[in-house]
Amino acid sequence: MTQPFLLSRVLLQFSSKDEDLIGELSAITLTPDGSLWVGSDEFLTLERLSLVEPYVYGQHQPFEISDYIDLFNSDDEIDIEGMDYAEPYLWFTGSHSKKRGKSKGKKPEKDIENLAEIKTDLNRYLIARIPVFQGEPLRSSSHPTDPDRTVAAAMLQKADTGNQLMEVLQTDPHLGPFIEMDIPSKENGLDIEGLAACGDKLFLGLRGPVLRGWAVILEIEVEEAESGILSLKEISKDGAKYRKHFVNLNGLGVRELCLRGEDLIILAGPTMDLEGAMQVFQLKDVLEHSDNTLWDQSADDLELLFDLPFTIGSDHAEGLALIPCLGQPEALLVVYDSPSAARRRQPYTVMADIFRLDP
Repeated sequence: MTQPFLLSRVLLQFSSKDEDLIGELSAITLTPDGSLWVGSDEFLTLERLSLVEPYVYGQHQPFEISDYIDLFNSDDEIDIEGMDYAEPYLWFTGSHSKKRGKSKGKKPEKDIENLAEIKTDLNRYLIARIPVFQGEPLRSSSHPTDPDRTVAAAMLQKADTGNQLMEVLQTDPHLGPFIEMDIPSKENGLDIEGLAACGDKLFLGLRGPVLRGWAVILEIEVEEAESGILSLKEISKDGAKYRKHFVNLNGLGVRELCLRGEDLIILAGPTMDLEGAMQVFQLKDVLEHSDNTLWDQSADDLELLFDLPFTIGSDHAEGLALIPCLGQPEALLVVYDSPSAARRRQPYTVMADIFRLDP
């Protein structure tokens, strides 16, 4: 086991009394003004926290996503699973996954019936951006340093399958069969749980499917097709609108991504609904490739950085962001779904971890 070096912890203070918000944090990023943005599984909002003292973020402000982009509806959860900032945009993605009905533990007959239901929440098929300046999200604005340039909130083009990405993936030889069979998330079905942005280039990490031990990272580029609408660009000579990067993460799926220069930090965890190891990897020079790739583990290409502490039933690592800490220009901030009681010492607060990243 490769032990992590815990540099510090960060206290996140929320004004919301909804336990689901703090209990299901799933994505995190920082913007240049110092704001910390987080997403939670079952909400239709983005949450902004501001630095109120060293290693304490508070002054919680939620922002309704529907104020900036046109969602599929006002009811379905987005299931935000990935978030990143690439100037001037805050990017985020839904899981694009199916879900199976839950057993509620009250009426066995009803629970068995629920387990046969596979559901679709349309808002999960969301890849979107919102311009953020000085901590304020905007629907549309002139760029503050380039007045001739307009920046605007936008989402990937909708389609009968959910969106344009799902449309092109339906015929993919690796991923198409999983889409066609409506396999739910947490059962090795299609499930986006990571996003890293570099300009208009996006890396999307898949929790599932994992194919004979190989996890998948999709690479796409988008462009504005019309006001508020993004479309996929052709990124290869054969007209393909995405690339696939297969990575050996010891049989784990991708749970989050963040860029570190030209390298990609990968949070890996179980693809199924089970308790298991969480590991952090680094895939090097991801911006240099122009074709599909396959990466086995080696110090030159794909390297295991460390294992995260493992607690059965709690502290499931979900979100990553780079943050300066204790003289380190880049350390790794990690937030957790199902945080343990030890992280919840005060009402409406939760502790996140900061781990050292070696040069």
